[in-house]
Amino acid sequence: MTAYDVLRVFCGPRGGYGNELGVVRDGSVLPGPDERQEFAAKLGFSETVFVDDPERGVIDIYTPTTRLPFAGHPCVGAAWLLDVPELVTPAGVVGARQDGEFCWIEARAEWVPPRTLRQYATAAEVDDLPVPPKGEWVYAWAWLDEPAGRIRARAFPGRDDGIDEDEATGAAALLLTDRLGRALNITQGTGSQILTAPQPEGWTEVGGRVYLER
Repeated sequence: MTAYDVLRVFCGPRGGYGNELGVVRDGSVLPGPDERQEFAAKLGFSETVFVDDPERGVIDIYTPTTRLPFAGHPCVGAAWLLDVPELVTPAGVVGARQDGEFCWIEARAEWVPPRTLRQYATAAEVDDLPVPPKGEWVYAWAWLDEPAGRIRARAFPGRDDGIDEDEATGAAALLLTDRLGRALNITQGTGSQILTAPQPEGWTEVGGRVYLER
């Protein structure tokens, strides 16, 4: 069996919740894209990361059904685990830093695949949403406290891979931050926390807590 770590990324203030992430630290054991795709499907996490160069931070990201040039929670988790100043992804070089209990990455909205950002009037409406039909990637959100930048969100990938809802999605949070042009404190899923902040020249920081599960 190929060795891998399991992290929880974007955990809540008390260390719970977060989105699970599989990380294969030695990507050379599964060098081909077909092998990696098969392994990611077998693990069944929303994303799995293969590390191709731990010192330079070169990573490769897969969902159970497809390869991604960039994704938020895999980059935050890999940056925390490898403790590197940057990650190299097919989309571009992702800045990374540790700040106390939070790990941050810096990326660009144009790296994120299309998402539907759908605003609702209240957090209760977001809480009550059923899983929408397949085919459309929906990030449902509402203000909890607009002056404070606090948001309630849920993410529905719309893929046919058994993952109806993502517990925490950094890329969608990045898109929303880019659209709103302000720092956000997002409560997503059952209790995950994602922090974001716009940066100069079109960059956005996304941060959260990461814990090693096993």
